Amino acid sequence: KGVHIITVNDYLARRDREWMGPIYEFLGLTVGVIQHDMDPQLRQIAYGSDIVYGTNNEYGFDYLRDNMVVRKEDMVQRELNYAIVDEVDSILIDEARTPLIISGPSDESTDKYYICDKIVPRLKGRVILEKEEIDAKYKGIDLSKGYDYIIDEKANTAHLTEEGEIKAAEMLGIENMHDISTMEYRHHMIQALKARSILFQKDVDYVVKDGEVIIVDEFTGRLMPGRRWSDGLHQAIEAKEGLKIERENQTLATITFQNYFRMYKKLAGMTGTAMTEAQEFSHIYKLDTVSIPTNRPLIRVNYPDIIYKTEKEKFNAVCNEIEELYKKSRPVLVGTISIEKSERLSSILKRRGIPHNVLNAKYHEMEATIVAQAGRLNGITIATNMAGRGTDILLGGNPEFMVNDWLKAKGMGPKDVSQEER
Repeated sequence: KGVHIITVNDYLARRDREWMGPIYEFLGLTVGVIQHDMDPQLRQIAYGSDIVYGTNNEYGFDYLRDNMVVRKEDMVQRELNYAIVDEVDSILIDEARTPLIISGPSDESTDKYYICDKIVPRLKGRVILEKEEIDAKYKGIDLSKGYDYIIDEKANTAHLTEEGEIKAAEMLGIENMHDISTMEYRHHMIQALKARSILFQKDVDYVVKDGEVIIVDEFTGRLMPGRRWSDGLHQAIEAKEGLKIERENQTLATITFQNYFRMYKKLAGMTGTAMTEAQEFSHIYKLDTVSIPTNRPLIRVNYPDIIYKTEKEKFNAVCNEIEELYKKSRPVLVGTISIEKSERLSSILKRRGIPHNVLNAKYHEMEATIVAQAGRLNGITIATNMAGRGTDILLGGNPEFMVNDWLKAKGMGPKDVSQEER
C-alpha cells in the first residue's frame, strides 16, 4: 500500500533515503525519494515504491496536481495510506493552516502596481505596536488621526485612513476608491503599503535572486522557488524592488496541510517537542502523544538568558564569546532569526578576522558541506533556522566529507582508492 515518510526539506529527505534505503532494500522493499526538481514521470516511479521520502510541500502539491489531471494514468500519487512525519509539530501544528496554492495567470495589467508603489512614499504612515493599541482602546484615543495609513504589526495588516484614501485618490486621478470601477485601486494600494512596510522585508521574508523575488519559508528559513504570495502582494513587492512584474495569478487549486494530512488512513510522527502540543494533536488529528525517555541522563547545562539594552551590545557580546571559544578551538553554532541578522553577524566576525561559514537560504546549495564541517575544531557556523530542524552535526566533522576533501586536495577522487584505504 505504501508508506510516505515526510521531512521538512529536500536535503533531509535525500539524506534519510541514502541512510535507510539500503536496509529496506536488503529486506526486499523498494524505496523512492521525491525532490523539488523531479518531472512527473520520475515522481510516478518514486510514488510506486513501498517507502517514499519527501517533504510536506511536495506531497501536498502533488496531491493538488493529481486532482487537476484529466486522465487517471497521469496521476503520480497512490492512495494516501500511511504517513510518518518527522518534526511532526512543525508540519502538523506550526504550518497547519499554511495554504498550498496552485494558480494560473490572469489577464490583468501590471501597470497599476508600479503606479501604487510610487504613491506610498508620499503618504504619511504609522506602525502600531500591540501595547499602543491596547492603551489607545483603554484611553479612547484614535491612533490613525493625522496619518494616511496604519500598519498593524501584530495582525499583519495595513489600511488607509479616511485622509489617506482622499489623498491617494487625488494622486491616482480618480474621484474616490469606493466606486465599482475604482475599488481595485484601494486593494492595490493596501498591497503596496504592505510591501513597503516592516511586514515584508528583504533578506528576512524574501530574497532577490536572478531578478526574482523568492519567498523565505518563515518556519524552515529556506528559499521556496516557484512559490508566490497571492492577491497581488508578490507583484507589489516586485514593483518595490524595481523588478519585472509577473502577471497576477488566479487560484486553480488549494489545500492546507491540516486538511491534507487528515486524509491519510493512518498518521504518526516524531519530534523532540511534542508534549507542549499534545492537546492540539489529540483535538485536531485524534493522535495520542507518548513521551519516550532519553537513553542516557541529560548532561546539557541550561544557562539563564542574558538581556541587552541594544542589538549592537548583544551582537558584540555574541562575537566576544565566539572569539573566546575560537581561541580554545571549540566548534560554535550560532542561531539567528533571519538572513539579514546572519549576514550582519558575519560582517562583524569578518572585521575581527575570525573565519566562519554562513548557512542561510542564499547558500542552500552548500548546506551539506557546511553542516558536515560545522563540528570540526575551530568550526564556526552562523545559521538561520535552516539548521534548526533535523540537522545532524557530528562533533569532529563528518568523516566521509573530510576524506573526500583530502582526496580533492591531492587531486584524487573516491574511485582512485579502495574502500579499505578510505
